[in-house]
Amino acid sequence: MKTFKSISFLFVVSFFTYSCSKSGTKALEKGDYYNATLQAVDKLKKDVDNEKSLEVLPISYNEAKSELLFDINNARKANQQFKYERVLENYSKLNKMHDLIAKCVPCRRAVSPQSYFKEAEEAREMAAEERYIFGSEMLKKGTIEGGRDAYDSFEKLFQFAPNFKDVRVKMDEALDAGSVHVVLEQPRLNSKMFQYSYDYFSDQIAEFLRDNKRMNKFIRFYSPEEAGSVNLKADHVVRLEFVDFVVGQTLLEKNKQPVTSKDSVKTGTATVKGEKVDVYGKVSADLIRNKKTVSSRGILSMEILDYKQNRVLEKKEFPGEFIWINEWATYNGDERALTDEDKNMCKKNEELPPAPQALFVEFCKPIYSQLTDEIRRFYNKY
Repeated sequence: MKTFKSISFLFVVSFFTYSCSKSGTKALEKGDYYNATLQAVDKLKKDVDNEKSLEVLPISYNEAKSELLFDINNARKANQQFKYERVLENYSKLNKMHDLIAKCVPCRRAVSPQSYFKEAEEAREMAAEERYIFGSEMLKKGTIEGGRDAYDSFEKLFQFAPNFKDVRVKMDEALDAGSVHVVLEQPRLNSKMFQYSYDYFSDQIAEFLRDNKRMNKFIRFYSPEEAGSVNLKADHVVRLEFVDFVVGQTLLEKNKQPVTSKDSVKTGTATVKGEKVDVYGKVSADLIRNKKTVSSRGILSMEILDYKQNRVLEKKEFPGEFIWINEWATYNGDERALTDEDKNMCKKNEELPPAPQALFVEFCKPIYSQLTDEIRRFYNKY
């Protein structure tokens, strides 16, 4: 019985605490008048007769309004950059309280909210002008850093005043000014390699450019054709060249091995005391194992150039290799000397290796993966 009473007491305390929290009492006690108001309104929308919330709402609203208006007055007087964003934020809070209370019947009975829509729009205009002027000044610097500062400012402006002047155009202009413009060239092949098509690698580079026009906000990639069509003055150029290349290097290995059957098998018959009897013994054969290995490999060189200053920022080489293997076997002698594995190997035949073009493609695959990983790593710091 005592245990039951303890449990009941804890339940009541927990419920009371939960109710107070939802009614805004706790927020009010902490001096968080704005959130106390929002919580009280939310509670009254669900429970029109909630006494706690009806007590909290008039107090929290009046305190929140006084606090926000006081902060607005201080912000106006402050010698602080972007001060009108602070003013706008506070007017937005005042109007949010007004709207929520106006839509809640029991809330309107407890308090008469005041709107500040005109004041908020005036503050929005002032805040937008502040951001616009700052962004325009940053753009005039004509530097990447200035472009990025300008973009950040226009982006913030767009969030609270998307129709202010030509902010969308300015955002695009700032993004272009703040970007590193990179031309990614197709790999060059030296004269010995012209017999091979590098369409695979070319297609992969083209796909990379399609998928990564902007690797991040301020990195813009172009193909040489695209750069030419817009008369781009590139910041960086990524140059690629196959500096070493071998396709179809073949090695053939033969291994002759005598083998003997594990168990005795019938090898013939003999006449003993006038009767024919089977003769058993172990048999042998020569197993010839063949292994053909066709190796293809190459090295791709990458240089990232600062095009305007004509200096190398990064130089790397990426190796790639593909090995094709064909194994088969033949034998001379008694087949019964072979194991099951040997017999299966003898059923295989010598095969033709893939065409040189296919071998070229295969060794390019790991090179492409290394290349794109390195490009991403390098430009992550930009």
